[in-house]
Order: sequence, then structure tokens, then C-alpha cells
Amino acid sequence: MFHTRYTLRGTANILYRLGFSVQVPKHRAVEREEAAIEVWRREVWPAGKR
Repeated sequence: MFHTRYTLRGTANILYRLGFSVQVPKHRAVEREEAAIEVWRREVWPAGKR
């Protein structure tokens, strides 16, 4: 619209100045199943990395 271009770093700086930040959850889900997550990390995730 205004024919202005920014680099990724420039865009990140502008967003930071406007108050935006990386989205990170503050709390974990109550329904979280640690055993199921451990199985997934050990078995499923490494198979997907190949």
C-alpha cells in the first residue's frame, strides 16, 4: 500500500516496539498427560525427524 519494505529484523524491531512478543503459554493444561507426552517424545517424534 505504501511501497515500503522491511527486513525480517526490521519488522521484528517494529513489532517489539509496538508491544508484541513471542507467544509462549503461561500455564500448562490441566488435562496434560505426562506419560503420554513422554511416549510421544521417545517414539513418535524421532521417527518424524528422519
